[in-house]
Amino acid sequence: MNIVLWVVQVLLAIAFLGAGFMKVSQPIDKLKTNMDWVTHTTPPIVKLIGALEILGGLGLLLPGLTHILPILTALAAVGLVLTMIGAAIVHIRLKGTAGLAVPIILLLLSLFVVIGRFAIVPLS
Repeated sequence: MNIVLWVVQVLLAIAFLGAGFMKVSQPIDKLKTNMDWVTHTTPPIVKLIGALEILGGLGLLLPGLTHILPILTALAAVGLVLTMIGAAIVHIRLKGTAGLAVPIILLLLSLFVVIGRFAIVPLS
């Protein structure tokens, strides 16, 4: 189970680091062409979401790899669950259920890490 959790953590980290770096490094006008929700919020909020995704992605990996405060891995996953709940709400409000698949999948995988790292195979 530990290996499965690590695989999921790495995949989630890749997804969140990629999405986060895109949000913090790309101009807002370029983001608007691919992400409709960006037009409904302010640029600082988009950058904040990107920064949170980067921190969450790093939090999924670094504490477990360095053995420094490994509880932060589970807490990072909790933060990503909350982020994806927010993303799902935004998608529902703006598009209905059309763009809901990715946030729900990421939410469920993050929730799997939360349960796995808090209850099943905690990092030590």
